Amino acid sequence: MTRLHFASALLPSGWANDVQVVITAGAIGEVTPDVAPTAGDERHGIALPGLASLHSHAFQRGMAGLAEMRGDSTDTFWTWRETMYRFALAMTPDDVAAVATLLYVEMLEQGFTRVGEFHYLHHDRDGSRYADPGEMAARIAQAAEASGIALTLLPGFYAHGGFGGAAPHAGQRRFICTVDQFADLTSASRKAIATLPGANIGIAPHSLRAVTPDELGAIIPLADGGPVHIHAAEQVKEVEDCLAWSGRRPVQWLLEHAPVDRRWCLIHATHMTDEEVTAFARTGSVAGLCPITEASLGDGIFPAREFLDAGGAFGVGTDSNVLVGAADELRQLEYGQRLKHRERNVLSAGAGRSTGRALFDHALAGGARALAQTSVGLTPGARADIVTLDTTHPSLAGRARDVAIDGWIFAAGSGAIDCVWAGGDKVVEGGRHRLRQVARDHFNASVRRLVA
Repeated sequence: MTRLHFASALLPSGWANDVQVVITAGAIGEVTPDVAPTAGDERHGIALPGLASLHSHAFQRGMAGLAEMRGDSTDTFWTWRETMYRFALAMTPDDVAAVATLLYVEMLEQGFTRVGEFHYLHHDRDGSRYADPGEMAARIAQAAEASGIALTLLPGFYAHGGFGGAAPHAGQRRFICTVDQFADLTSASRKAIATLPGANIGIAPHSLRAVTPDELGAIIPLADGGPVHIHAAEQVKEVEDCLAWSGRRPVQWLLEHAPVDRRWCLIHATHMTDEEVTAFARTGSVAGLCPITEASLGDGIFPAREFLDAGGAFGVGTDSNVLVGAADELRQLEYGQRLKHRERNVLSAGAGRSTGRALFDHALAGGARALAQTSVGLTPGARADIVTLDTTHPSLAGRARDVAIDGWIFAAGSGAIDCVWAGGDKVVEGGRHRLRQVARDHFNASVRRLVA
């Protein structure tokens, strides 16, 4: 049993002072506000629940910064993708484990305590199957266990190189599965996470470019009630190609032909009509927004204000992991809206309300829904995922409650997080994960060889 005492803590009911939290077997057992600290309590200032990065491609952390050289033609997502393919084709299972471990360490240091790993790097470098179909999934689970982050594993189904069942690109050979192979891979992935505390699993049809309608219908039951994530409408070209194939836009097609409900998460959904925005919001499914990656790739700006006005739910993810940080994603989301609308505090909950708090609340609830977490936050029964802010940080000095969240998201940059408990285990102290140096050493050894 661990007892923590916080000068203030953000509970589901709102901010409370002098909060004692008792952790038992990795979960929050008791939450008692308005009590003085007792002997044996570990004392801290401001406590928040950890957030989920609901969309991650862990292997891409290793190539961060490698696609910033302009080519002969206009650089877009589609040219970036060629760099990604070359990097992916070189990685061994040990490389994947090393890269994912450092990524998850960094996520924990930056306030993410759960990750939705949209995992589609399945096969050997020549495209042949590993003897164990779950070889790569097991390396993701290994990284999650080492770092302490909670894992929602989302095996990706990828069968084609374009709409209408087009043949795959040679660079996609490590991703490609038939429906039967994907069933085996999903079963092996379940085994890979079976003993991992706090882990769960869903499925991730990659996109309508990569999955035919019949294949989509065949694999959805493999989720077995778990979450279903899919990329949709990230790029204008994707929308144009989908219209040419089906006469429907990607989000429109999914809402008309797939059982989209609260289990689903549409990643990006950047390019929608007003009608799609309203219809999507009504399903209860989550928009998986990755603002830093969307900016990095030149995707566009999600219609966040319109989506929230329609009652929509969103969470945030780190996607390509070119930069890792909960505050960074939320700041970029709001700043994109400010540039689009030429206003400030666009996503606040109304007059006199904190924009940072509104962003945090949406990301907490949306991330939990997208990753099938029924109990989340600083409440009895929830996994003990807790983040404390460093009240000595210059951007947090003298700040309290919502103003402290605003300071963290909009002013602090790095270094604002002090400690992190993941499943009740204190994995970050003084802003540093206990595995940071070891994880960096292994990551650096892999990446130096990969980029040589």
